Amino acid sequence: MSSLIKWEPFSDLVTLRDAMDRLFEDSFVRMRPLAPALGAQSLALDVYQTEDSLVVKAAVPGLKPEDIDITITGNVLSIKGETKAEEKVEKEDYIYQERRFGAFQRSVQLPDDLLTEKAEASFKDGLLILTVPKSAEAKPKMIKVQAKKS
Repeated sequence: MSSLIKWEPFSDLVTLRDAMDRLFEDSFVRMRPLAPALGAQSLALDVYQTEDSLVVKAAVPGLKPEDIDITITGNVLSIKGETKAEEKVEKEDYIYQERRFGAFQRSVQLPDDLLTEKAEASFKDGLLILTVPKSAEAKPKMIKVQAKKS
C-alpha cells in the first residue's frame, strides 16, 4: 500500500526565497572589490595624532622624494606618485606578477584645527612621514583643580 503526502505549495516558495536571498547576498552584500584594495591606484596610510601634531605615514618603496607630490587644499591632503617598472619582461614569461606599477593617489580629510602652512615632510628608506602641527586651540589645555576651603 502506498502512502499519500500532502503537498504544501508555500514550502517550495520559502525554499525559493532562501535561494534568492543567498544569491543576492553572495552577489551584492559580500561583493569583492573590482580592483585590489591597495594596488597601483591607492596608497596605504597610517594617520595618528600626538599632543602637538597630526602625523601621516606612507610606505612608498622604490620611490625618490622628488617622485612624490603632496598637496593640502583646504583640509584635504593628497599624496600622488608613480612607480615604474625597472625592466621590460614579456607577459608570457611571468609566473607571478604581484608588484604593482603605475600612478597612485590618495586623498584624506584632515581635521580643521591644523596649521597646514607649517606642514613638514620627510623621507627615509621608502617611508614618507608628513607632520602637520595643531593650532593652539586644538592642543589640550591643562586645568588645575584647586581644593575649596570650607
